Amino acid sequence: MLPDAAVLVEGGRIAWVGPRREAHSAVRNPKSAIEVIEVRGVLFPGFVDCHTHAVFGSPRLDDHERRALGATYQEIAAAGGGILQSVRDVRSRSATDLERLTRARLLALRAHGSTTIEVKSGYGLELESELKQLRVIRRLSESDRLQLVPTFLGAHEVPPEHRPRRGEYVRIVIEEMLPAVVREGLARCCDVFCEPGVFDQSETRSMLRAAREAGLELKLHADELEGSGGAELAVELGAVSADHLAAISESGIRALGGGETVAVLLPATMSFLGGRRQAPARRLIDAGAAVALATDFNPGSSPTPGLPFVMSLAVSQLGLRHAEAVVAATVNAAAALGLAGDRGQIAPGFAADLVACDVVDWREVAYWVGANLVTAVWTAGSACPHPSPPVSLGLNVEA
Repeated sequence: MLPDAAVLVEGGRIAWVGPRREAHSAVRNPKSAIEVIEVRGVLFPGFVDCHTHAVFGSPRLDDHERRALGATYQEIAAAGGGILQSVRDVRSRSATDLERLTRARLLALRAHGSTTIEVKSGYGLELESELKQLRVIRRLSESDRLQLVPTFLGAHEVPPEHRPRRGEYVRIVIEEMLPAVVREGLARCCDVFCEPGVFDQSETRSMLRAAREAGLELKLHADELEGSGGAELAVELGAVSADHLAAISESGIRALGGGETVAVLLPATMSFLGGRRQAPARRLIDAGAAVALATDFNPGSSPTPGLPFVMSLAVSQLGLRHAEAVVAATVNAAAALGLAGDRGQIAPGFAADLVACDVVDWREVAYWVGANLVTAVWTAGSACPHPSPPVSLGLNVEA
């Protein structure tokens, strides 16, 4: 914590950080300074939300109500809900409609301080619908100054039409979807949902090896509901992150502690689902693992746009210290996207992504539950419009 500090920004990058009294001498040509901005409160690095599923249509309100009545994940899916409900919805919508809805939701995430946002596909599960989602992400990144990291998640679930022949779907992901995604340059990362009942270790390994050969960074949905060795597989393959981890094994903890793969924890998901078990954050940290936090923003299990809310859950439910929660939502989250040398720190050479919060003590950002304390956001040194009132997350977004 540096009190009464100043940050010099040049060309979208941080050029200097230090005491305000030394700022004038740090400017090479004082006459070239274009703008001086006074910031009230605490200035943080832009938060990095390293796991979202923000391209979707309708919220899954029926799932929420069924869960409150005691329905299990499997029962909700059998009733027509779950991931496949979102798949039917996304397949039926135009790209224009998806772009309109996704823009509003991403602006809401940015209004809560997320300046870099990973966004996955995965609600298409067939070639054209997966490409439709990824093209929406690219257009929004270009048109709205949203700093997005696109991830191909064609292996989010086995679609109904391929359930009797799941091996054929794995082949389609490898031989048809991946080449098309890479050919258009639509993704930086590839993710697979490695979970009993979804994709097993062998299927996950084959898809991620193909993605690595195609030049993509690797991520895994790992050990979310049941232990499956997903964390160990992520380390074996050199993935940038293993995400969820509520059911990680002791060997998985040791693997992450001894490797470079970042453990991305999603406490809002388990809270929203009513789960009694959270990822073992303390044991992961004690083992030497780098721990990151993300919202998992999605329509079924974590409809929250606020990383500060997730940080407060990390302190109250995962046992992180306040400093660990801030690091987990900034530099460690950037590492989970392969961007540790570019985002997540207020330091010379880093992208000038900054967030001002109206707090006296920096720990308050992970203390006030559900409150949005963000008063200003800058990406690449430029101020972003700060919506007031908050933008809509639902379907009543103006075209």
